[in-house]
Amino acid sequence: MSQDSTNGPAPTARKLAARRRREIVAVLLFSGGPIFESSIPLSVFGIDRQDAGVPRYRLLVCAGEEGPLRTTGGLELSAPYGLDALSRAGTVVVPAWRSITQPPPAAALDGLRRAHEEGARIIGLCTGSFVLAAAGLLDGRPATTHWMYAPTLAKRYPAVHVDPRELFVDDGDILTSAGTAAGIDLCLHVVRTDHGAEAAGALARRLVVPPRRSNGVDTGHPRHLDRSLPEEIGADPLAEVVAWALEHLHEQFDVETLAARAYMSRRTFDRRFRSLTGSAPLQWLITQRVLQAQRLLETSDYSVDEVAGRCGFRSPVALRGHFRRQLGASPAAYRAAYRARRPEGGDETRVPEARKEAAAAAAAAEREAEAGAGAAPGAPPPPGVPGGGPPQGAGGAGPGGPGGAGGSGAEGRAAEPGKPESDAWAPRLPRQRGRSWGVSP
Repeated sequence: MSQDSTNGPAPTARKLAARRRREIVAVLLFSGGPIFESSIPLSVFGIDRQDAGVPRYRLLVCAGEEGPLRTTGGLELSAPYGLDALSRAGTVVVPAWRSITQPPPAAALDGLRRAHEEGARIIGLCTGSFVLAAAGLLDGRPATTHWMYAPTLAKRYPAVHVDPRELFVDDGDILTSAGTAAGIDLCLHVVRTDHGAEAAGALARRLVVPPRRSNGVDTGHPRHLDRSLPEEIGADPLAEVVAWALEHLHEQFDVETLAARAYMSRRTFDRRFRSLTGSAPLQWLITQRVLQAQRLLETSDYSVDEVAGRCGFRSPVALRGHFRRQLGASPAAYRAAYRARRPEGGDETRVPEARKEAAAAAAAAEREAEAGAGAAPGAPPPPGVPGGGPPQGAGGAGPGGPGGAGGSGAEGRAAEPGKPESDAWAPRLPRQRGRSWGVSP
């Protein structure tokens, strides 16, 4: 597993206590937990599929609190084991938590801490990450959760390095997944880690799911970005500044501009913004510009150069860099994949043809990007190339705004209607995986 330079070396794995067995998986259920997320580890680890080449786990379903466990639709579940059964498990899975506003039971948190201290692998699916965080198991570690609740997790537990863009994060003895179906991806990853790719592939075939989901270019399902903010920001004075920023993304401004509109120093504004949203204002602003570009690529025929200008990026190079970093694909490839799933005019009979056309366009764009050839006449060369100027990184706050987010860049050539723009000179950025193994849909 690769190291994440921002978080330090991976924690040293503890030796599993003698009373615990690696093949025993305990699933910790709470009343009010959604049935879908709860059923994922039960289906993956609780059914004997040895006939299909899937090694068998021993499942212990444990109640995390007293009383009947009510779930989706008013159903009541009765778990055959209690918290004491956690002491036998080599892996403990928390599939979900009923409410991100409620603290988990203290006894359950103690059981999770004890299991971790004795070398057990701890897994949180979706909002189960909140239970792990409440137990202090995520402090100083990378983690993910459902994208809708990621800002709340980051705000409530600032010691946790929350990345909502990942399908799942494997940090050795602590693993977390994003929302809902991402729990399947993480459970398959656990089987792959324990028993190899062949066993995980056999299980994936039984579940009728892909054995390993990848980025939007590979699957045709681009990553999701969201512009929502925690509900509590609506009553804060910064809400007006945030609303202004969202309405003026096409203009050139940076975080200093936002701080001035809030009548705060940059340092105070950064601290206040992070406390409210769980995100640094610079990163939030870049994400909003990328999201705006994503929407324009889906709904318009503007060229990539024109999209850059209409989203406040100083140049198409800046757009391409940030877009690829956050969505895992170039703007042209993203547009091609999107149109492959939505043929013009809604003619479903053209779906196979549209997919072929889009795939060809995306492949051509990627080949041009890798070759670094085919740039438009007069277009600036990419950063790092003689005459290319300084990189448009996220750390810059020059005249065009953060990370090159400014300027129009709309003077470039226009694309033909309905045809993706070539991504000829997009910078090739290494995928920033750190200790994260999954890629968000």
